[in-house]
Amino acid sequence: MSSLSPSSASSALVPYGWDDAWAEAFASYDADGLLPGRVVRVDRGQCDVVTAGGLLRADTAFVTPHDPLRVVCTGDWVAVEPGGNPRYVRAYLPRRTAFVRSTSSKRSEGQILAANVDHAVVAVSLAVELDLARIERFLALAWESGAQPVVVLTKADLVPDAVTRAHLVQDVETSAPGVPVLTVSAREGDGLDVLAAITAGGTTVLLGQSGAGKSTLANALLGEDVMEVQAIRDIDGKGRHTTTTRNLLALPGGGVLIDTPGLRGVGLWDAGTGVGQVFAEIEELAEGCRFHDCAHESEPGCAVLEALETGELPQRRLDSYRKLLRENQYIVAKTDARLRAEIRKDWKRKGAMGKAAMEAKRGRLR
Repeated sequence: MSSLSPSSASSALVPYGWDDAWAEAFASYDADGLLPGRVVRVDRGQCDVVTAGGLLRADTAFVTPHDPLRVVCTGDWVAVEPGGNPRYVRAYLPRRTAFVRSTSSKRSEGQILAANVDHAVVAVSLAVELDLARIERFLALAWESGAQPVVVLTKADLVPDAVTRAHLVQDVETSAPGVPVLTVSAREGDGLDVLAAITAGGTTVLLGQSGAGKSTLANALLGEDVMEVQAIRDIDGKGRHTTTTRNLLALPGGGVLIDTPGLRGVGLWDAGTGVGQVFAEIEELAEGCRFHDCAHESEPGCAVLEALETGELPQRRLDSYRKLLRENQYIVAKTDARLRAEIRKDWKRKGAMGKAAMEAKRGRLR
């Protein structure tokens, strides 16, 4: 039986994030003669696993439960059989973080995109108009995952005017409190040193829509053309899907990168805490409201509405906050019967209040 400490035979896994804590979590599987490895790619029920002895292809049938959040995904640390045809993954280690979104299916299931991620880089192209609401949505999922978000404004060379670029950065910073916002031009090499320093520590997942420049950014960080890059349509700045699977790749400066396909849909999945962090200033204002359950709609003594009137809080931010809260509540309620009952009760209460207000208004008009 071989030792699993980072200084032993498993030192080959250190570039992929192996450490003493993972070795301790794997001890029982080591006793069973299984091999530790990290999933670098999943495809149709099988996965590529990097181990101390090299890359292995393994079947995930033993760890494919009905719960889609418990399937093996890119970034997982797994226990894999040392031999066999086919070879099987027997288990995955408890995840430190997990990036999850809701699917577009009517069953409203969660889909795990990446596991054990330290940094979530949200790539946003400056070639098109900024969609601040979408950035906020990505950040809510990133915060909820347990990773540290970073917003990277790509294709900065397409905005040569420094003043205009500074205004765009400021707009994003206002929508991303507590999140580093970087401008990068992979073509010119500007800003890559700062991003490389961030990604050098731990695991980074690269997120964004198609055309955001993720593959170009990944190639720049990797120092070679590993990811395919498609030309961008001049008419709208959008690109085609160039990445079709989630791939984990070791970076030359240390750390690993998980590149993902362009995400059209980024539905929230039980991301209440993440939404709160994205809109930290609204949550802070809410602490000054007269009522602890203030909905920030028409209640007296509402600190949020007061900030709205004074201009301290932009209307767009409050609208986006409300939208994401409603969406998240809807998703959570689908799997939580008690919460569904509370929502129905709240609807009835608000309906009764509206009816009473209408009757009082009619009385005053008589």
